[in-house]
Amino acid sequence: MAKDDFLNALGTMLGPKGLTRDADALAPWLTDWRGRYHGAALAMAMPSTTEEVAATVRLCAEHRVPIVPQGGNTSMVGGAVPDATGSALILSLRRTNRVRRLDPDAGAAVVEAGVILSDLHDAARARGVRFPLSLGAKGSATIGGLCSTNAGGTQVLRFGTMRSLVLGLEAILPDGSVLDSLAPLKKDNRGPDLKQLLIGAEGTLGVITAATLQLVPEPEETATAWIGMDSPQSALALLRRLERAGFAVESFESVPADSLRLVLRHIPGTRPPLDSAPPWNALVEVTGARGLRDQVEAALADALDQGLASDGVLAGNQAQAAAFWRIRDSISEAERASGPAVQHDISVPVSAMPDFMLSAAAEVERAFPGTSASAFGHLGDGNVHFHVRAPAGADPGRWLGEQGKAVSAFVYDHVVAVGGSISAEHGIGQMKLDTFARLTDPARLNALRALKAAFDPLGIMNPGKLVPSLASDATAP
Repeated sequence: MAKDDFLNALGTMLGPKGLTRDADALAPWLTDWRGRYHGAALAMAMPSTTEEVAATVRLCAEHRVPIVPQGGNTSMVGGAVPDATGSALILSLRRTNRVRRLDPDAGAAVVEAGVILSDLHDAARARGVRFPLSLGAKGSATIGGLCSTNAGGTQVLRFGTMRSLVLGLEAILPDGSVLDSLAPLKKDNRGPDLKQLLIGAEGTLGVITAATLQLVPEPEETATAWIGMDSPQSALALLRRLERAGFAVESFESVPADSLRLVLRHIPGTRPPLDSAPPWNALVEVTGARGLRDQVEAALADALDQGLASDGVLAGNQAQAAAFWRIRDSISEAERASGPAVQHDISVPVSAMPDFMLSAAAEVERAFPGTSASAFGHLGDGNVHFHVRAPAGADPGRWLGEQGKAVSAFVYDHVVAVGGSISAEHGIGQMKLDTFARLTDPARLNALRALKAAFDPLGIMNPGKLVPSLASDATAP
């Protein structure tokens, strides 16, 4: 009866467009996009305003109903999937999808949580500015989810993660109260910055409903290059050389030869950017004033003369630049098509990254004969995606079941040993809870648990995500 009372009250409040229990309507939102996690839900609420979100959270608190906030459901770590009990309410923010204000002169936009990233890109571009964060899931990822996971992407090198781009925040706390910190204040000394506690909290401390985001001018010119080189050490040296020369390097993505080969084999319409086949490649994007391309071309020619690069090509037009980016963005898809693998989103200090990329891959391949390991991605900000592919001919289910956890534990141990993080940009979700508990220092765990208890004493906000239970400390492998 309590469940019926809750759903009846919620249905009356939100109306027929704001609540569904239909199994077919719920099904796409009960599993993650990779198909690794599956859950059940009491229903899915779809409020369209901040007031409706607040009222929904208040009702959930009154009835002790767990809440799983959800945007585009693009989490890489199962962070937006409810558990299998069916006791939780999915709280979809997709109908809160207005760009409330976009001010090019102020360099800011007030955007609701359900706005899709690519839609924000289009709205900003129409006003001669841009929101400088992009990633592969931009066509479905939402602003609320990007804030909740402190998303990164390909432009972190210059502009930082989502945390650096959020100027203000509106959120519903677990008791249903509204935290309005949307004003983009340069200085605010009223204690700790509460919006920064919510950014990256994965919906465990509250529900983000809107954000004030930084906008930047459209560049006069963009230069995109594909560079071949002998090692990741040479890649980092090239990046530092470009930075010292005063170039505004926005992206510097490393692509090893084996990842490139997989893309060319499995992704139709792709072609090698270079006639040569260097062991390492870098996709570099620089922005600036008119005449930039000539300056970058001269700098790359000098890098070739100095031996930092072995080959290179500067995109002659936007289509060629897009072709370069398609290769980079298709690596994960190509690896999935090639066979089973375990993926790791990790970071280490930038100066240590080139050595780590080589040594960790070699150690994994020695410890797990027949595997092949490589790292690709955001070399410039110390975040790479470290993938370990199964031996040729391995049965996917059997290999992942017998070796997957051991491989990941081996990789994460090496990451922590060099002062790195087991999650650079994807979050903890439910996938990494046990590893987080095992490899995280007690001070951090205790502080995180204290925050959770203070913000959410009822434990209703996205339970089973990010914050390890005390039992996890004892049971983590």
